[in-house]
Amino acid sequence: MHLTEAYELMGGETVLRRLVDRFYDLMDEDPDYYRIRKLHPENLASSRQKLFMFLSGLTGGPSLYTDKYGEPRMRTRHLPFAIGVCERDQWLSCMNRAMEDTGLNEHLSKKLAMAFYQTADFMRNQPEE
Repeated sequence: MHLTEAYELMGGETVLRRLVDRFYDLMDEDPDYYRIRKLHPENLASSRQKLFMFLSGLTGGPSLYTDKYGEPRMRTRHLPFAIGVCERDQWLSCMNRAMEDTGLNEHLSKKLAMAFYQTADFMRNQPEE
């Protein structure tokens, strides 16, 4: 399976939206994700929409993010935020829980988790703690 097949395999827009909503709900509710939550605005609506749009294209769905904002340039867009190992790991833990809670199949979750790790690790801009 290629990552570009994930959108259809997970169930398309409906399931992707549910995944993103669960991710941000967990971030907002669980104190284990405090460090990544404080990097976001109080109102998460824009963050939810941007992640949904980005993941749509990443997983083989419509390229919503690129169509609206251009190339993602994720590292550049995240440079204003202090992102270290702790923030990376909190983000990954939150997303892994969201995938589990959303009921994504294990093979798909593992494939996405590998891609998410590579991206989240690339976002780090702080020395190891």
